[in-house]
Amino acid sequence: MNIVIVESPAKAKTINKYLGSSYEVLASFGHVRDLPAKNGSVDPDSNFKMIWEVDPKAAGRLNDIAKSLKGADRLILATDPDREGEAISWHVLEVMKEKRALKDQKIERVVFNAITKQAVTDAMKNPRQIDGALVDAYMARRALDYLVGFTLSPVLWRKLPGARSAGRVQSVALRLVCDRELEIEKFVPREYWSLIATLLTPRGDAFEARLVGADGKKIQRLDIGTGAEAEDFKKALELATYAVTAVDAKPARRNPQAPFTTSTLQQEASRKYGFAPAHTMRIAQRLYEGIDIGGETTGLITYMRTDGVQIDPSAITQARKVIGEDYGNAYVPDSPRQYQAKAKNAQEAHEAIRPTDLSRRPDSMSRKLDADQARLYELIWKRTIASQMESAELERTTVDITAKAGGRTLELRATGQVVKFDGFLALYQEGRDDEEDEDSRRLPAMSPNDALKRQSLSVSQHFTEPPPRFSEASLVKRMEELGIGRPSTYASILQVLKDRGYVKLEKKRLHGEDKGRVVVAFLESFFSRYVEYDFTANLEEQLDRISNNEISWQQVLKDFWTGFIGAVDEIKDLRVAQVLDVLDDMLGQHIYPPRTDGGDIRQCPSCGNGRLNLKAGKFGAFVGCSNYPECRYTRQLAADSEQTADRSLGQDPDTGRDVWVKAGRFGPYIQLGEQKDYEEGEKPKRAGIPKGTSPGDVELELALKLLSLPREIGKHPETGEPITAGLGRFGPFVKHEKTYASLEAGDEVFDIGLNRAVTLIAEKVAKGPSRRFGSDPGKALGDHPTLGTVTVKSGRYGAYVTAGGVNATIPAEFEKDTVTLPQAIALIDERAAKGGGKSGGKTKSTKTAKKAAKPAKAKKAAEGDDAAPKTKKPAAKKAAAKTKTESTSKARAGVASTAKTSATKSGGAAKAPAKKSAGTN
Repeated sequence: MNIVIVESPAKAKTINKYLGSSYEVLASFGHVRDLPAKNGSVDPDSNFKMIWEVDPKAAGRLNDIAKSLKGADRLILATDPDREGEAISWHVLEVMKEKRALKDQKIERVVFNAITKQAVTDAMKNPRQIDGALVDAYMARRALDYLVGFTLSPVLWRKLPGARSAGRVQSVALRLVCDRELEIEKFVPREYWSLIATLLTPRGDAFEARLVGADGKKIQRLDIGTGAEAEDFKKALELATYAVTAVDAKPARRNPQAPFTTSTLQQEASRKYGFAPAHTMRIAQRLYEGIDIGGETTGLITYMRTDGVQIDPSAITQARKVIGEDYGNAYVPDSPRQYQAKAKNAQEAHEAIRPTDLSRRPDSMSRKLDADQARLYELIWKRTIASQMESAELERTTVDITAKAGGRTLELRATGQVVKFDGFLALYQEGRDDEEDEDSRRLPAMSPNDALKRQSLSVSQHFTEPPPRFSEASLVKRMEELGIGRPSTYASILQVLKDRGYVKLEKKRLHGEDKGRVVVAFLESFFSRYVEYDFTANLEEQLDRISNNEISWQQVLKDFWTGFIGAVDEIKDLRVAQVLDVLDDMLGQHIYPPRTDGGDIRQCPSCGNGRLNLKAGKFGAFVGCSNYPECRYTRQLAADSEQTADRSLGQDPDTGRDVWVKAGRFGPYIQLGEQKDYEEGEKPKRAGIPKGTSPGDVELELALKLLSLPREIGKHPETGEPITAGLGRFGPFVKHEKTYASLEAGDEVFDIGLNRAVTLIAEKVAKGPSRRFGSDPGKALGDHPTLGTVTVKSGRYGAYVTAGGVNATIPAEFEKDTVTLPQAIALIDERAAKGGGKSGGKTKSTKTAKKAAKPAKAKKAAEGDDAAPKTKKPAAKKAAAKTKTESTSKARAGVASTAKTSATKSGGAAKAPAKKSAGTN
């Protein structure tokens, strides 16, 4: 038998079908070990010795892997083909060594870029060993993140009460957002004017031309700065005669973009569909793991965490064939296009993201996918096909025009572009961030010396605008340009910033929140080097060099730690007041905007003679008066005018009732209509506002969506019962019968599809019941001859079978998920013969013993150590007490034995393996 380890159960099930009965594929469910969240997990004084701890949730799965290795011939580690995947394989192998589960088994590492039968079987033919350099790079990155988090965050908490934490890469990403906020606040608009004439050719065709020069001088965009200047040019142009000076038509070519990398996929999905990066990656994960096609689960795209832009030659050949079939041979280039990978680390420059089979057109796949999956698959398919299509052929035309008015000569220019051959543009055009589209207007035919007539003249006033706030797509793009982080981490970085309340997403733009701006100001003031873009990018290069086996990972950590701990030590003696003074000066422009009356911006509006300054409280920084406690004036750092309540958003189109945002005792909420709109005893429909959403951001469309919850997504394919989506106390969820599953980052409660909902429900069931929603309902196996339905359940002390009130623990040699009805009946009959009981595997004798022991414990507690000496018991009572005590002791022993067996079986005794595995590496 060959044991294969992958990350996800969905992948395990699919690959097991591909490989056949001689292979057993097991899932690790992602990482199985991590650094404990406490001080000392990385020891800089011992050459950065690292202590690893087994995740309690993974303990049972690791036990299952260890059991499966008994009698196995090979252990094949087939986790994802990237640095994280290499690390997971290494962790699994290390735990197996510590458990002494490995004897003479052969250890192999295989990677495949797509979950298709061909890709998996080919990978199995080409095994290798675990790449130690990639593991070293993982350990260096994990240690860096740990050392920054567990060293810097406590300093932040002590010096800046109310702050959450600071991460190595997240802090730099946050600085990008907050620096943009600072640019916007400091921006001073500049006035400028433009003059555009609409002219007619001799044939009567109209076009527009812009003033670009006058009296021998060029006029740039901002050169006409006042209305008086614009009026002067206007008078001249109204009197002028116009003629064509030159016509310049130049051919141009536009080449297609490379296939998607992780970063470009996140950017384009954000631009075109408004997907958050985390949502994009979650959908891509589902497409990678595959769907059922013709009775076989097949991956639809290649691995979605990649820096590479090259694609397999066989895929190029298939793409060229599809282009010829769908668009004709004119759209197929003479030779295949080759793209150069930008990744500095060749070991991580895997194949680009592409469909595994390009003959699966988006139209044919849309019926098998939910809406978001279909849209993302179509985007990937189009980008891949377009990357191998012929270039677009354009003609860019520039027409120079002279306007003569008396002794003055003014110059105008018209530009246009004509697509002569659309090429790849027939299929796909990349979206843009914060850029003006290229002028694609077509100009009418003109020749030099043609006389032109002025039809109209437009004189417009403009003001320069501040730089736009980052969208999620443009922030990802900027981080990649600066070399900050890795594309595979961008989604989680953005999610962390939003979850911590450091930024908020409003109208698809990232706004730096006060909490985030204070943290960035603190870091820039006292740890400036560690939030510099160049420093962070250089550290990424060092990590790449580790993975290329060029430098030692301990040396990189040593170089970093020496300077970092020195900076931490320097601030330890600073008082909180000193820190606040520095931040007060740095954030002054944001905290104290100019007053409308021109008065002192720091004068207390309450007492009139106090001075406003920055203060720190339990829940974060705020502005307060220097005369405290005599004056108790306080306010938030920046007043939010949008935090309004009791406002009407508009009318519900179905009922005609007004939709309101209201302020309630427990916070703002949405309400449909008012009490007067309803019958007596009937209450208005209400809906909560999701966490992280400002009441000022709520518009009618969102409010109506919130009021529509819970909504039915569809019927469960196995039970036929409805699956609903809603918002609850613990956030968005999906529900099927009695099973609730929380939505994960990237899932949207309003548009989550049936396939995704079924997956979340299945994963929740696989994890076991939640105490919050009651006990495990169990799985029915069939009927007992006399006791009724036989059900297998998970109890407090492990798995058991039950029928007619008789519970029997499932022994260690059986598997809960594979126990058969005859086996269950035999266990129940055996338990009944001994005297069976209820309560999830606990026997009646156990309960009796506990009841017998309870009065004795209560009596002892009531008497205390100084209780009066007990009188001597009569012989009969003494004998009875002895019998009772022996019975209780035996019952307790039975409970302990049962608990021990059950815990071993269910993975409940996770603490012992965890301690055993916590070693040095």
